[in-house]
Amino acid sequence: MRDSEKQIVRALPLFSGMLEANFEAMLAGSFLQRFPATVVLFSESDLTDFLHILVDGQVELFASANNREGTMTLIKPVATFVLASALVDGAYQMSARTLTSSQILMIPAENIRVAMLADRDFAHKAVLELASCYHGVVRAYKNIKLRTGVERLANYLLVQHRRQGGDTLTLPVEKRTLASMLGITPENLSRAFSTLKPYGVKVDGPKIDLQNIKDLESLAKPSELIDTL
Repeated sequence: MRDSEKQIVRALPLFSGMLEANFEAMLAGSFLQRFPATVVLFSESDLTDFLHILVDGQVELFASANNREGTMTLIKPVATFVLASALVDGAYQMSARTLTSSQILMIPAENIRVAMLADRDFAHKAVLELASCYHGVVRAYKNIKLRTGVERLANYLLVQHRRQGGDTLTLPVEKRTLASMLGITPENLSRAFSTLKPYGVKVDGPKIDLQNIKDLESLAKPSELIDTL
């Protein structure tokens, strides 16, 4: 790895406080690789060989059973993924594939487990990251359990409105992937968009115009305990 690439990793909160010797030891055997879009990085039943760090691009974590597939979450740079699996030395539990051309650093999972024992700061921050992931899972579960598909879509659009900073936004993923993220079929996503028309939602391909934010919020009822940027 180049020093510039190491600094990208070093800047992540998870690794920022590690002793230099422990940081260098952890990176032994690591490699940085660029993958084209639609490459499956690992399958959910595979044993966890690496902690993955997305340096550039976008990755989808998904799961499948009984001939069904669902998007669990999307990873954006710079971020780690499958930390929990790397620590417990078990299966990945989720599959991963690139949505765009992506640059990914892979650190041997064994190195991560050794670093947990050797470096107090890393161990502390790993616990904090896992706690944050747990909160994310709880929010996602509440979103699915407590809202209809239309309400989930409405809140998703409001989050994108805040992220993108305007009343006209661009969906960051394909509608098929968005439907899977929201736990609905593509057909029901189309119906949900139609239901939102009276609330000022105008759809033109991936472009969405939000023409009446207050009405959309009255339907969505956004919650700080569920919706985050």
